[in-house]
Amino acid sequence: MISFEFPIVERVRILLRLEELFRRLTHFSSADGADEHHVALQTLFDMAELGARGDLKSELIQDLERQRYALEALRDNPAIAEGALEAVLGEIESAMTRQLEFTGKFGHELRDNEWLMNIKQRTAIAGGACQFDLPSYYFWQKQSAEVRRADLQRWSAPLLATRDAVGVLLKLLRDSGKSNTFTARHGAFQQMSGGKVVHLIRITLDASLGLVPEVSANKYAVNVRFIEPTTHSARSRAATADIPFTLAFCKL
Repeated sequence: MISFEFPIVERVRILLRLEELFRRLTHFSSADGADEHHVALQTLFDMAELGARGDLKSELIQDLERQRYALEALRDNPAIAEGALEAVLGEIESAMTRQLEFTGKFGHELRDNEWLMNIKQRTAIAGGACQFDLPSYYFWQKQSAEVRRADLQRWSAPLLATRDAVGVLLKLLRDSGKSNTFTARHGAFQQMSGGKVVHLIRITLDASLGLVPEVSANKYAVNVRFIEPTTHSARSRAATADIPFTLAFCKL
């Protein structure tokens, strides 16, 4: 099975992008090669760029507070497992505490580092990180993997509080959706939303079908069309068979 996620609102789009960047940072930082560490550093630059838009810290705290308030109202509900509820509330409280302890805007430590910003500026140019462009960066790349990894961990440490908050919110978001099975007749499906608030749409189908969904949604309806992806120059073809899939509407 393969699952696809489609954010409907901008704040969820940012959360998903940050999640992917944190995943990429962890993957490439844990490697030993200088090329992998170069990608890890570029990922840090992407994260700082993304997080600089708006007040990410305040938005995360507000979302966490809303979730805490909603979950605390369930404490006396006999249908709710008290242990699981308290565990989730503990995760929210921990994420909020770490956000409140963090000072400044997301990624400001990176932006205040002149050496890193010089690298960021040069890497924006195609092939701009050659040794003659950035001799000091070339020297850094020639250090041991342990030295480079320690630097990457030091530069990324102030961002980890945001990683935790993003992880908590996305888990709550994904867990909020109930999956239902549908069939896309001749590769297409439409469902009226009835004014339901939706922040994320999740679609799961059999990977062996070789299809990917295209989704368009508004406050009135959700439209899904399945296509046969291609890596060639030819245009992707729309599926014409009946496609079984599961659909979940998620919201924070």
